[in-house]
Amino acid sequence: MNLYVFSFMFLIFFSLLVFYLSLYFILFDLCYLFEYQFMFINSLVIYYVFILDWKSILFVSVVLFISSMVIIYSSFYMGYSSYSSIRFMYLVLLFIFSMLLMIFSPNLISILLGWDGLGLVSYCLVIYYSSVSSNLSGMITCLTNRLGDIGMLISIGWLMSYGGWNFFLNFHFNNSLIFLLVISCFTKSAQAPFSCWLPAAMAAPTPVSALVHSSTLVTAGVYLMIRFFSNLVLFNYLFMLMGIFTMIFSSFCANFEFDLKSIIAFSTLSQLGLMVMSIFSGMLDYSFYHMLTHAMFKSLLFLCSGIFIFYYLDNQDIRYMGGCYKFLPLTSSCFNISNLALCGIPFLSGFYSSDMIMEGLINSGFNLILIIILYLSLGLTCCYSFRLLYYSMFKSLNFIPLNFNSLEFNFMGFSIMVLGFFSIIFGCLLNWLINLDMLWFYFPLKLKMFTLIMIILGIWFGCEINNFNYLLNNSYYFFNSNMWFMFGYSMFMIRLFVNFFFNYYKVLFWGDFFLSKGSYNMLILFSNLIQFYLNNNIKIFMISYLLVLLFLI
Repeated sequence: MNLYVFSFMFLIFFSLLVFYLSLYFILFDLCYLFEYQFMFINSLVIYYVFILDWKSILFVSVVLFISSMVIIYSSFYMGYSSYSSIRFMYLVLLFIFSMLLMIFSPNLISILLGWDGLGLVSYCLVIYYSSVSSNLSGMITCLTNRLGDIGMLISIGWLMSYGGWNFFLNFHFNNSLIFLLVISCFTKSAQAPFSCWLPAAMAAPTPVSALVHSSTLVTAGVYLMIRFFSNLVLFNYLFMLMGIFTMIFSSFCANFEFDLKSIIAFSTLSQLGLMVMSIFSGMLDYSFYHMLTHAMFKSLLFLCSGIFIFYYLDNQDIRYMGGCYKFLPLTSSCFNISNLALCGIPFLSGFYSSDMIMEGLINSGFNLILIIILYLSLGLTCCYSFRLLYYSMFKSLNFIPLNFNSLEFNFMGFSIMVLGFFSIIFGCLLNWLINLDMLWFYFPLKLKMFTLIMIILGIWFGCEINNFNYLLNNSYYFFNSNMWFMFGYSMFMIRLFVNFFFNYYKVLFWGDFFLSKGSYNMLILFSNLIQFYLNNNIKIFMISYLLVLLFLI
C-alpha cells in the first residue's frame, strides 16, 4: 500500500477516535495526569508528564484531522514515488509527533522536547527546496525561534528554585519568569516585533504551510499562553496592545501584497493577533474556539492556493490569475468558502468565534481608540480577502500554460472537499457540542449590526481598492510591502543578543585563559623545564660550573 495512504488512514482514524474521546471527557468533566520519573538529580525529580483533558484532546483531534488531509494532498502534490517525497512525509510525521508532545505536556521540561522539535523540523521543512531564498528564509525562521527559546530555557532554569517544573500546581510565579515565557510564546506565534519570520517561512512547500503555518507551529504559542493564563497577572495590557498592533499592521500589509502565499501568511498573522488580544482580555475559551475554527478554514485556504500554484506552473503572483472559476470550479468554490469564513460571514465557521470575540471586546470596557483599531482591522481583513477574490476570480484570464490540465478530482480535490465541508459546519458543530465558558451579550440593534456593517464596508473597499490611482505612490507600497520595516528592527534585536553573547563569550574566554588554562600551561612549562634538567644533567652541570667561574673571575 502507498505509504501516504497508509499514514492518511492511520491519522484520520485516530482523529475521529480522539474527537469522540474529547466529547466523553467534556460530558463527565474528566482530567487525567500521567507521570513518568525520567531522572533524579539531588532533590530534583524530572518527570515526563502527560495531561489528558478536553482541551488537549480536542486540539489533538483537529491537528490529526488537518494532518491527514495534508498528507493525502501531498501524495499527489509532492509525488509519492521519489525518495525526496518519502523524506518529506517522514518530516511531516515527525512534526506532528512533536506537536502532540507539546500539546499533552503540562511540564516545562517535557514541553521543551516538543517545542524544540517543532522549531527544528520546521526549519528542515522551510529549506526543503534547495535554493538561496529558501536557505535565507530558513535562517530567519531558525534564528527568530531560537531567540524566543532563550526565554523558555531561562525560565526552566529559574523554576529549579521552585523544586519542579509542573506549572499546573499553581505556583505564585515571579512576574519576570512569566514575562520570559510570554516572549517565547510571542516568537513562536509570530507576534510583533517577531513577525518577520512567518512570511519568510512561505518558502516551504504549500502542504507544509497548510499544516505548519496555520494550525500547529504558530498556534503552539497561543495554546501555551492559554494553559499559563492563570499566572498572567502583569503586563496584560501591554501584550494586548502588541496583539492589536500585529492585527492592524498585517492587515495593512496584506492589502499591498501580490504574492498569493504571502497574503495568506499575513492573514494568519492578523488572526493570531486577534487570538492573543482575546487571551489577554481574559476570553480564553473564545480564543481556543477561534484557534480551532481558524485552523480548519486557513488550512483549506493554503491547500486551495497550492492547487492554483500547481496548475499555474509554480506562479504565485495573483496578477497573473483570473477567471479561475471557469476551469477550476471545485478549487474556486472551496477557496471562496475559506475566504468568506475568514471574513466572518454568517454562518460559516469563522463567524461564531470572531463575532463572539468582537462582542466580548466591546463589553470589556476598552477605550474608543482600541475599538476603532479593532473594527478597522476587521474591515481590512474583509478588504484583502475580497481583493484576493477579485484578482483570482473576477478579472479576465491573464495567463494559462500550454500543458494545462484542469482535472481536479484527485487526492487534492478530495482533501479540499472535506475541509470545505468542515469549514462550513465546524463552527456551529463546536458551538453545539462543547460547553464553553462563554457569555452571551445583549446589545442594541445598532451595536449588534456594527460588526456586519464593517464586514460589508470592508468588502466594498476590497472591490474598490483595485481601481484607486492615488495609492500608486511607491513609498506607500514600499512601506507596506516591507512589513512597516519590521525586518530591520527585528534583526536589530537578534544582532543585539548575538553581540551580547559573543562579547560575554570573549570575557569568559579570557577568564578561562588566565585561570584554568593559564594554570595548566604553567604546570606544563614547569614540567618541561624539570624534564629538560633531568635529561641533560651533565650539560647543565658543566654550564653551571663555567658560569660560576665567570662570576668568580
